[in-house]
Amino acid sequence: MRRDFWDQPVEVIVGDGDHLKSIRNSRDALAYLMTCWPPEKAASFAAAKKICTDAIHGQADATAAALAFKVAAEEAGVLR
Repeated sequence: MRRDFWDQPVEVIVGDGDHLKSIRNSRDALAYLMTCWPPEKAASFAAAKKICTDAIHGQADATAAALAFKVAAEEAGVLR
């Protein structure tokens, strides 16, 4: 059973802002971090990447991963 699903999705901007994506779990968050993230990456990016990876492997709490991703997305300017 997957335990990396989040209680609330995090909506982020994709591309030039014309599209939104609803991130619902750590696996989707990690995919977004690796493929859609803006070029400039702050320390919050690395923290979100690590905790999302850990959550996928059952080594971190999904709620903590969601919060780390949301903080990183807000800092990067991609949080809706």
